[in-house]
Amino acid sequence: MKRMVRAMLALGTLLASEVVIAAAEPVTVPAAAPAPGGFGAQLAQTVFGLLVVVGLIFFLGWLLRRMQGSVQRGAPVIEIVGTRAIGPRDRLLLIQVGKEQILIGHTPGSIEALHVLAEPVDVPADARQATPEFAQRLLELMGKDQKDKK
Repeated sequence: MKRMVRAMLALGTLLASEVVIAAAEPVTVPAAAPAPGGFGAQLAQTVFGLLVVVGLIFFLGWLLRRMQGSVQRGAPVIEIVGTRAIGPRDRLLLIQVGKEQILIGHTPGSIEALHVLAEPVDVPADARQATPEFAQRLLELMGKDQKDKK
């Protein structure tokens, strides 16, 4: 991954240096030179350039998602076992770290460990995978019901 980042940075530096060199060289253009192909050709070139840039953005987004997915393979070390809202912006979180469970208080200004449980709480597997109601309804409307995949 570091090699890819270095290669991208090197490519970006090379392209930037070529642009600077090209901008530094004086170019003589005849004053009355007509544009080759006229307005239609310029418009087509602009649209093609825009499509290339948008395609590059989508490709880099896809590449980033692929790289993040490969890093997160395997069992999660830290897992949120349960959560409970105790106010509009305040929450209690039960976190599983290895074989230990920690009760955490989360407010907009802080996160505090409230208690380390001596005996882990058994939570049913279906309760851990609970999807919030809005998210579940949105997935159903989009035709991607997660409950059917199991």
